[in-house]
Amino acid sequence: MNSGDDQDLLRHHGDVDAERGLIDFAVNVRLDRPPNWLRHRLAAALDRLGRYPSAADDHAARAVAAARHGRAASEVLLLAGAAEGFALLPSLRPSLAALVHPSFTEPELALRTAGVEVVRVPLDPADGYRLDADAVPEQADLVVLGNPTNPTSVLHPAAEIRRLVRPGRVVVVDEAFSDTVPGEPESLAGCPEPGLLVLRSLTKMWGLPGLRAGYALGDPGLLRRLARNRPHWPINALVLEAVIACCEPAALAESEQAAAEFETNRAALVAELDGIPGLRVAMPARAPFLLLRVDGGAEVREALRQHGIAVRRGDTFPGLGPDHLRVAVRDPAQNALLAKAFHDILGRG
Repeated sequence: MNSGDDQDLLRHHGDVDAERGLIDFAVNVRLDRPPNWLRHRLAAALDRLGRYPSAADDHAARAVAAARHGRAASEVLLLAGAAEGFALLPSLRPSLAALVHPSFTEPELALRTAGVEVVRVPLDPADGYRLDADAVPEQADLVVLGNPTNPTSVLHPAAEIRRLVRPGRVVVVDEAFSDTVPGEPESLAGCPEPGLLVLRSLTKMWGLPGLRAGYALGDPGLLRRLARNRPHWPINALVLEAVIACCEPAALAESEQAAAEFETNRAALVAELDGIPGLRVAMPARAPFLLLRVDGGAEVREALRQHGIAVRRGDTFPGLGPDHLRVAVRDPAQNALLAKAFHDILGRG
């Protein structure tokens, strides 16, 4: 159910589309740099680079992340970004991995590169790309999906995801964008159900793609299996500090306010794009980005580039084609520039 020769497409990410000098709607990161308070925390941690991170340092960061989700420190594994969690999935030694698509491509790439048999579970655009747990093959002992999903912006019900859990199966939920949804209503980060593995990222909310900071949540035995092939000291002192800082109450309050702003700005952008000829927005959308279908997508993407705007091509996501584009939700002024460019290109300038 996969082509076998599309790994270059699976490796493509939005940073490639976001060329320098263009207004960036291709990368789903809220800030172009960490906020000042976080930069100060990271700068203060630089003096700790002269020693190896200790078990006590690791435990301190895990304890703060665990408290953020109402869990024990033993149920947290710190990661060099959520992407490291995907790279570690082959350590679980699955016999058949089911990848729910369209979705982030790194998990499939990591599993296929390791020789794991993969089956794709395509979601139906006519049904709003909604998850149907019954569509996942019963024999799959590893299931991977995103929530909310990149690039469709769909937020799946937690109850539907939990239907995937059963003895002998690991269900991996990529919650890299969960903190961009006010109240995180469908998050399973606090769910201690055996076999459930939740991956979280600090990148999107806090402007940290250059640091690589995240963590996994799951039962301790599952986390030990996931981490079995990691090197010594996989997490550096700056990541440890970032995890602590971004899981403290003040940061969580700022995150919740930012999530509310995303909601407002996304609704306004949808309204601005509505009615543009040849452009359709996939709805409902709950993440800080939108999936668009545009007639002549490749040509429109190039025309947007000529207008000084970068958007994410969609045809590298399994289940999507060249007429699909993904656009990040920005502030009202930038969103207005994007809408105007679409109007100009598609005939209503």
